[in-house]
Amino acid sequence: MEFQTIQVEERAGGVGIVTLNRPEKRNALSIQMRREISTCLNNWKNSPAVGVAVFTGAGLAFSAGFNLDEFRQPELFRELFESSSKYHRGVWNFPKPTIAAVNGPATAGGFDLATICDMRICSESAAFGHPGIKFGAPPLFTPLRWTVGDGVARDLCLTGRKIDAREAYRIGLASEIVDGDGLLERAVQLGASIMEAPLKTLQFTKGYLVDNAGRGFEESFCVEHDKAFQEFLLKRASEEFKQK
Repeated sequence: MEFQTIQVEERAGGVGIVTLNRPEKRNALSIQMRREISTCLNNWKNSPAVGVAVFTGAGLAFSAGFNLDEFRQPELFRELFESSSKYHRGVWNFPKPTIAAVNGPATAGGFDLATICDMRICSESAAFGHPGIKFGAPPLFTPLRWTVGDGVARDLCLTGRKIDAREAYRIGLASEIVDGDGLLERAVQLGASIMEAPLKTLQFTKGYLVDNAGRGFEESFCVEHDKAFQEFLLKRASEEFKQK
């Protein structure tokens, strides 16, 4: 299947690669891109050809987050919410391991995408941040705190400050920094290493990684995404539209 906003590749050995492919827009996650990612992952769920999914970005950025132009179009509000809900849940609940190969800045929704993958490796030019908090967009907190701890996650979510690759590695957000241009191939190597285990074992393990102790992803996501999206993002966008 051909896509317009992502490039998809299936490597020998069971590693599938999704490249966010809107480099002129810093790989902003448009409605169409989110839908195409959802379709791709749905195709891979039961595919024997793919056992690990790798996400990366075309050009200099991983992803700058959502396409803000779409929030200026009230007729798209329903599609914005529904495509976002489906896409986030689809990545989180994908029954096979996922790796974010963060090749550049991953901000706002791009940071969230990296966070909800199982593993993150990054290039020296990678950066992470939630600047949207300054503009009224609540970030996802729970998946981040599961990775870096409660205190650091609170810091990053409340301040919106940007951290570089070195700090991401120090706090445990990234497990590795790859020098030079070898990021994607290193991600493929990691995927191949994961695929040395039986696929059924990986899927069983992924199942309980998704639903660990404490507040689960679904319970937290309903507040941090669904409620925040409706009460803050779409409400604000609607109010700004009415003022024009």
